[in-house]
Amino acid sequence: MEKGEKRKLLWIGIFAMAMAFVETMIVFYLRKLYYPDSNLFPLNISMPTQILIFEWIRETATIIMLLSVAILAGKKAKEKFAYFIYAFAIWDIFYYVWLKVTLDWPASLMTWDVLFLIPITWVSPVICPIIVSLTMILGTYLILNSPEKKFTKKHISLLVAGTIFIYTSFVLNYSTLFFKKAYILKFSEGMIEEKIINLAALYVPAHFNWPIFIIGEAVVLLAFYLFYKSRKK
Repeated sequence: MEKGEKRKLLWIGIFAMAMAFVETMIVFYLRKLYYPDSNLFPLNISMPTQILIFEWIRETATIIMLLSVAILAGKKAKEKFAYFIYAFAIWDIFYYVWLKVTLDWPASLMTWDVLFLIPITWVSPVICPIIVSLTMILGTYLILNSPEKKFTKKHISLLVAGTIFIYTSFVLNYSTLFFKKAYILKFSEGMIEEKIINLAALYVPAHFNWPIFIIGEAVVLLAFYLFYKSRKK
């Protein structure tokens, strides 16, 4: 890895840590207002729709900001991707670091958290996004230390497949809840939206689909391993 790349990683890391603190402060205020007891579940449905919409926009803006920094830092598409997953990983890890500092939360790595709201609620124990972030940092290291090596279709296919598995493990709880209940309710009387909201107000996730998550992580790690192995050749 060249000196210039190390300098970029340093400043991207600093940016991501600072951005994570800004993100934490937003969550800090929201939790003080709507979750004063620090229990996220069941979800508080008293939050105004306007705030929920702005939360969706804020989450989208967060990804755009991380992506913008990566695009500016990288020259080739592969480098841009590496800087993006690195920025995302540092941001995500320090988001939890700052939450622990400011709110003394989470109580443990197995505490459940709401990860994203787009397009449906993502939930998992805190340790899961941290594992994903550490995997991203590993991927960044391998990519930037292989300047001439390109990802093959096999590598990309494995990365996409692994990502889909991981994503599925995050959204499975609320997807199963909403779609199953929506089917049972048969969208009757035009009240399905209200009934789904009421379901969310009572639902407390208790089971995380570890097999799907582990398969996803294993597939992503396999992709990075094959990339590393081909680099050595």
